[in-house]
Amino acid sequence: MTPASAPATSAAAVGGRSLDHPTRDEIRIEAVLHALSDPMRLRVVRELAAADAELTCSRFDLPVSKSTTTHHFRVLRESGIVQQIYRGTAKMNGLRRHDLEALFPGLLDSILDAANRQVQRIGEDR
Repeated sequence: MTPASAPATSAAAVGGRSLDHPTRDEIRIEAVLHALSDPMRLRVVRELAAADAELTCSRFDLPVSKSTTTHHFRVLRESGIVQQIYRGTAKMNGLRRHDLEALFPGLLDSILDAANRQVQRIGEDR
């Protein structure tokens, strides 16, 4: 997770490849809510939360093109919801649960609970 005292633009780097992430202080509620408003991105976040572990991008079977999947992961990373790091050739994704809970207590759990109840009620968005 990105600590609150991290530099203005943090990056996760392994083997020379890095990805920019907002620091905790840069995460904005507007960006988080926007990112979670898309059904595909919400599906990714639900899967990450259920796994309670880092998952590779290829682990997600989204009914969209590879370029659109890449876009969704970028929006999640730039909003501060996920942390992405390279491990070899795999890009690993993990929820920034601690950062989100520190900034917006209960928000992520409330959204996940509501999304899970919706899936039980009407099924998964496709």
